[in-house]
Amino acid sequence: MNDDKTGIAPKLLEILVCPLTKGKLTYDRDAQELVSDQAQLAYPIRDGIPIMLVDEARQLDAAS
Repeated sequence: MNDDKTGIAPKLLEILVCPLTKGKLTYDRDAQELVSDQAQLAYPIRDGIPIMLVDEARQLDAAS
């Protein structure tokens, strides 16, 4: 079940990792993305489902 405060289940966020680096992800509620600071990628969340494919990820701007 999704947490009303975050929009994604906290337990799910704890177990998901970046498929490229295997590093921790942070949740960007406004953008509906899971962000890997290490890989500088943002993975979209569509209809409540994280799309954990590198090909679907957005490259973060260097200024972000």
